[in-house]
Amino acid sequence: MKKIEFVDATLRDGHQSLWATRMTTPQMLPIAPLLDEAGFYAVDLMGTVQFDACLRYLREDPWERIRLLAQAMPKTPLSGLIRSKSLTSFNIVPDSVIELWIRRCAANGLRRLMIFDALHDWRNLEQSVKVAKSVGVEVVVPLVYSLSPVHTDEFYARKTKEMMRRLKPDRVLIKDSIGLLTVDRTRTLVPVIKKIIGDLPFEMHSHCTTGLAPLCCLESVELGVATIHTCMAPLANGPSHPSAESMIKNLRRLGYQPAIDEKTVEKISDHFRYVAKREGKPIGAPVEYDAFQYVHQVPGGMISNLQFMLAQRGMEHRLEEVLEEISRIRREWGYPVMITPFSQVVGTQAVLNVLMGERYKTTTDEAIRYVLGHYGKTPAPVERNVLDKMLNLPEAKRFRNWEQPQPTIEELRKENGQPHISDDELLIRTLFPEEIVD
Repeated sequence: MKKIEFVDATLRDGHQSLWATRMTTPQMLPIAPLLDEAGFYAVDLMGTVQFDACLRYLREDPWERIRLLAQAMPKTPLSGLIRSKSLTSFNIVPDSVIELWIRRCAANGLRRLMIFDALHDWRNLEQSVKVAKSVGVEVVVPLVYSLSPVHTDEFYARKTKEMMRRLKPDRVLIKDSIGLLTVDRTRTLVPVIKKIIGDLPFEMHSHCTTGLAPLCCLESVELGVATIHTCMAPLANGPSHPSAESMIKNLRRLGYQPAIDEKTVEKISDHFRYVAKREGKPIGAPVEYDAFQYVHQVPGGMISNLQFMLAQRGMEHRLEEVLEEISRIRREWGYPVMITPFSQVVGTQAVLNVLMGERYKTTTDEAIRYVLGHYGKTPAPVERNVLDKMLNLPEAKRFRNWEQPQPTIEELRKENGQPHISDDELLIRTLFPEEIVD
């Protein structure tokens, strides 16, 4: 029987999807030894959102979280998520900061990094991948799934070939962050990528937003994927990932050998079920199929943010109008994938267009930088009339000839005014707002 590996996403994506990223380190540590014994290929722990939540809401040191979990799980690699050249915000980060960030992730205990660029502009990842490999970290490069006239199987084939040539990853991942993948599309997309990457390990990461992720994961295994991302049942389903328990049972019925121990997984789930009950947290549940998700492609958490923005102005009844405007802007801007940071940039512009009563009467710095290509090459060209209108706005002038400043770490230390702080603290103070650090 073919063995299927599992990556556990409970400690990162699971509570990000269902508990607003509020799982604390003390809620993780008691179960870490069992996670280490369960047989997972890796345990996904940290991304930008987790660093921010540790500082902003939990008042924890995120670096300490990595160190403590790494000590408690010596056998199983801890995994992190690295987002292109912006790392933690909408700002593009100097190369020196990117290099130090990756080195410190490795030094603190992350042994595997999923390094992605939502525009699939691989130039943005060359430095990150090079540094990660130099410190012995396993590099996983995701292909971020999206639905548009641009994001065809041919598009992903071309981007996979470019990625293999330029980045030479250790593993390749389909990252379906919004849960848009269908079984039919899985049947065409997975073989196209598999043919190009050959024997390179191939992973599937899909959210259950439309209810189809479990089926897509199983179908992808039949087509050559050998590693799937799951969560423990209490933090699975809904906007999260398929449950490990369900995948174990279904894979066995299909003739595969799950590489994790079912009884250990059940004990881990019992722990998180207890935490959920004690803390009043929701338990994940399967969702019904939602066809509208394929129209607006807006992540669930962002819809609640849009509702809040509109409610502040007494205009919550205009949500559907904003969602329609999002679809229109996405087309005009060359079909960016609707994940951070682009989902927020598109969403904010849609709200501005609706509230102002005139499209592109005003815009944001991030929107201007996107259409100018500061974040990378757009999947399709930005429509000329929209580009001209945005670049004629007064706020666009200072970005026309913008170049990325490249201060050294020593210069950043002087600028920070605390020359003797550790590298870890310097990164936190450089990348996160002052009000959530002190």
